[in-house]
Formats: sequence, C-alpha cells, structure tokens
Amino acid sequence: MSRRNYLRDGTEIYRRSFATIRAEADLSRFAGTAERIVVRMIHACGMADLTQDVELSPDFPAAGEAALKTGSLVLCDSRMVMHGVTRARLPAGNDVICTLDDPRVPGLARALGNTRSAAAVGLWRERLGDAVGALPITTTALGNAPTALFRLLEILDEGAPLPAAVIGVPVGFVGAAEAKLALAQDRRVPFLVVHGRRGGSAIAAAAVNALASEAE
Repeated sequence: MSRRNYLRDGTEIYRRSFATIRAEADLSRFAGTAERIVVRMIHACGMADLTQDVELSPDFPAAGEAALKTGSLVLCDSRMVMHGVTRARLPAGNDVICTLDDPRVPGLARALGNTRSAAAVGLWRERLGDAVGALPITTTALGNAPTALFRLLEILDEGAPLPAAVIGVPVGFVGAAEAKLALAQDRRVPFLVVHGRRGGSAIAAAAVNALASEAE
C-alpha cells in the first residue's frame, strides 16, 4: 500500500496549528480570554489576518464566561452553529437552541415580511435574559442570517431582555457588514463581531467553544 508523506499525529497537528496561528497572526490587541477566543476563531477559518476585523467590547470575555458558568442558554440562528458547539466543553450542561424548526416560524416570517431566520430570532424574546446569542451564518435554506442579527436588535429596541453577550458574525455580501456595525455601535450588550463580509457558523461556534474552554 502506498503512503503519501503527510503528518498523521493528531496531537502534533493540533500543536503546530496553534503555534502557526500565534506566529502569523497579530494578536497584540488581545489578551487572556479575548486572545483565546480570537485564536480559536482563526483556527476555525484558516485566516490569520482575521484579527484586523475583530472587535469585541471590553466586557465581552468576562460576561460570556460568567453566563456559561451559570447555566446560560446558547441561542443560535442556525443549525450549523448549534451543532458546532461542543457540548462536552459547556461548563453547566447548557442548553444550545436553534428555533428555526419551530412550526410558528413560516407564519411569523410572512407576517413580518422578513426571512425565516429573522422570524426565528423573534421567538427568542422570552429567553433572552442571560442568554448568549450566537449569530453566525451565510445563506441557508431558511434565509439570510444578517436579517437575524438586525431582528435581534429590533426586539431589543422593543424591550426584550438583554442577553448576557452576543456573538454577531454573519457572513455575506448583503447586509452582513451593516448588521455587525449596528451591533458594535449599539453598545447595550457585550458583543463580539468580525467586521466586513467575513464570518460564518464555524467562527461563531469556535467563539462559544473558546468561552467554554480553559486557556490553552
């Protein structure tokens, strides 16, 4: 049997990957938990220059960690991020929820004149207090996720409880940059964004997993 020449040791691959990130990425703006989160996000997308687009409020790392430790829900706008969260890392057996499959969503979307993703986020209203909202994603069969982030901001405007922290990293060419800028300018809740077009469910899940993990 022929064998190609490549590294096969999973532990060594993991070690070299994180060493490469730390060698190539400019992490000078980040420290402690914030640095761990950014390193995990880079590992998820393979782009060392992601650091130039990351913005997080100073209170985001502590707020996110504390919420998870006290049993906060993790509310996700897509199944992809929901399944990307590593349940074994969550410190309090936290529930990870995506409301896209709720049978009310299609009717709510029609009534709102908005996407199903946005309608599903409207169902978070009664669950938002002390939740960590994880908002990634690109296009799915259920709509354009930047609308989910805009809808979250709208229901907060309407008086919904403030979540403990919001990860806002929608990816795309229409509305993604604008939605993330709106979250960063809002300043009502601790937040993490990747400005511009880049983002996605892998990055969002990596951020949640980093919040739930001990330092490397």
